Amino acid sequence: MKLHEHQGKELLARFGVPVPRGKVAFTVDEVERIAISLGGTVVVKAQIHAGGRGKGGGVKLAKDACEARVLAKQILGMTLVTIQTGPAGKKVGRLLIEEGCSIARELYVGLTLDRGASRLVFIASTEGGMEIEEVARVAPHKILKEIIDPAQGLTTQQAEKLATALGLTGDTARAFVPFASNLYRVYLECDASLVEINPLVVTKDGKLLALDAKIALDDNALFRHADIEALRDLTEEDPAEMEAKTFELSYISLDGNIGCMVNGAGLAMATMDIIKLAGGMPANFLDVGGSATKETVAEAFKIILLDPKVKGILVNIFGGIMKCDIVAEGIVAATKELAVKVPVVVRLQGTRVEEGRAILASSGLNLIPADGLAEAAQKVVATL
Repeated sequence: MKLHEHQGKELLARFGVPVPRGKVAFTVDEVERIAISLGGTVVVKAQIHAGGRGKGGGVKLAKDACEARVLAKQILGMTLVTIQTGPAGKKVGRLLIEEGCSIARELYVGLTLDRGASRLVFIASTEGGMEIEEVARVAPHKILKEIIDPAQGLTTQQAEKLATALGLTGDTARAFVPFASNLYRVYLECDASLVEINPLVVTKDGKLLALDAKIALDDNALFRHADIEALRDLTEEDPAEMEAKTFELSYISLDGNIGCMVNGAGLAMATMDIIKLAGGMPANFLDVGGSATKETVAEAFKIILLDPKVKGILVNIFGGIMKCDIVAEGIVAATKELAVKVPVVVRLQGTRVEEGRAILASSGLNLIPADGLAEAAQKVVATL
């Protein structure tokens, strides 16, 4: 689950991480009132779940409340296109109005899981304001990393080492130690998967300030954080992914045009790999699980077909706990109910496979059978 910037900053502030004064607005009138209360120069910032907002025209500086109102009219309701939204962009439904600050330096700090080390890693860079992926590409030596021992947590020595490497001195360097420690607490105590501040600014009077906040939380741990889960903005979520959660299906939308319905995460990954090997591109990851019912299979088909990019579907089921005849009944029911017009290739193996194949063969529908996985992938790619 991703948070908006303003939500992330509220969370950071709760843990003692310094952030600028600001408030979220949903209307132009609210923008003007907030700008008046802040006084002086303010920043009008579009709130969407994507980076690159400034380059896309979603972050503007206003010298007073009157100018903030004019800018709000321009940004609120616009479709903001950034490097992370893709060409479709995202509609701006809320703005963060924030006090301006005098910036001396821009840095980058973040926390995430280093899967190679199987530990959390604190990342920092002197190149704040740039996408960290771009920094890694053009100047990898400017990315600093501290692997965190779970038994000790982020130590004072590690934070001091990072402060020195970032070129911080005096009170600013000393302030970085609790700053980093509190950021680590946010990650740990909120069950985050990413906490990123880009930029972390050093003001002209030597203060540290989180000028941006990107926080993503582990969905599997949200039952422990009802207050944070209540912040979820459904308008920013993929409708198909939200629908899948309703039926306890594991679904992730991708960029291809071949819909996949598979049981088992490992088999689903293998299916996507073989589709690519055959020259196709998977449109989704969809694991219906090991105990899906006829109704679940039908719902899975509906979710796949919510994606207008899908031009073909590959069903790859290994019947263990799930029986192939139940899957076949679900496929037939869904194909009839939805009047599926895209080609559907079905590969069934395992428990009651012959009964399942018989159901498909006698359905009268244009369902393309396949015995092997490579054969199934080749057949679905050939239909496009």
